[in-house]
Amino acid sequence: MIHEDKIRLLVVEDETMIAENIVSQLADSSFTAKWVAMDYEEAIQHLEKGKPDMALLDVNLGEEKDGIDIAAVIKKTLNIPFVFLTSYSDKPTLDRAKATEPYGYVVKPFHKNTLIATLEIAWSNFQQQHNQHVPVLNLATLNKHVAPAILSQREFEVLQAIYAGKSNQEVAEFMFISINTLKRHINNAYLKLAVPNRAAALAKLRDMMLAH
Repeated sequence: MIHEDKIRLLVVEDETMIAENIVSQLADSSFTAKWVAMDYEEAIQHLEKGKPDMALLDVNLGEEKDGIDIAAVIKKTLNIPFVFLTSYSDKPTLDRAKATEPYGYVVKPFHKNTLIATLEIAWSNFQQQHNQHVPVLNLATLNKHVAPAILSQREFEVLQAIYAGKSNQEVAEFMFISINTLKRHINNAYLKLAVPNRAAALAKLRDMMLAH
């Protein structure tokens, strides 16, 4: 069984060409544009049904409710990070956006590296923030919960890096292994944790450490 090792992103963008460009630019990153919405209503449907790990929100959607309104819904009902993407950088817009406490803000036109770096920093900051009151991962404790399956030392090291908010590329470079080797370790670890993706793995790791 192959598990999903990328961070599943909801992209809200009302311009088709820009949305397609974002999907393409994320193809070789640690993120995948799992859902693309063109307006407020479609975005809310994906948030409710898809349960994304993170959201990239265009501010101006050409209608009454915009990306900042979507951010307000996320903040109220979901525990996921979000980043704004917009061509609007005026003070009133920035003030409205800041009030929702986003994890990042990318101004159009943007470069691929800027977009990915912003998403990676946002994801890392979100994970570190949510790990502050959770005990440090312990291999013996985790194996007590996943028994009779047993996490190897290498799988544990991979989970530690993911838990710290590192992207796949960062983990691979940190551990001096290829992306394919990393994906194999991730898949094996997810099988033993009985989780389908990264967000579920992070939540389960926190639960297991708090329940020790």
